[in-house]
Amino acid sequence: MTVVVTINVEGRYRGFLASAMLEIAPGVYTSPAMTAGIRDRIWDVLTGWHNQLGNGTIVMTWRDPTAVGEQHVRTLGEPPKQIVDADGVHLVKYR
Repeated sequence: MTVVVTINVEGRYRGFLASAMLEIAPGVYTSPAMTAGIRDRIWDVLTGWHNQLGNGTIVMTWRDPTAVGEQHVRTLGEPPKQIVDADGVHLVKYR
């Protein structure tokens, strides 16, 4: 399951993400069986827009058996929380 959460971003993100994923709540998009190639392409588009526009926060996460806690997390912008590795487990550190 791939999940993307957007916070305070321009409308173009919503249209783009909704074309590839299901928007289950405002700014929350899911896809149960997204391939790594599609996920990377979507992330590349989001990164390019974010570098150009510089607004908001985007978080993408998916199951990854090789990652800490078997969950991979990517972020753009300032997430409201910091995700840290504590002996192989993801923990959230509030800023």
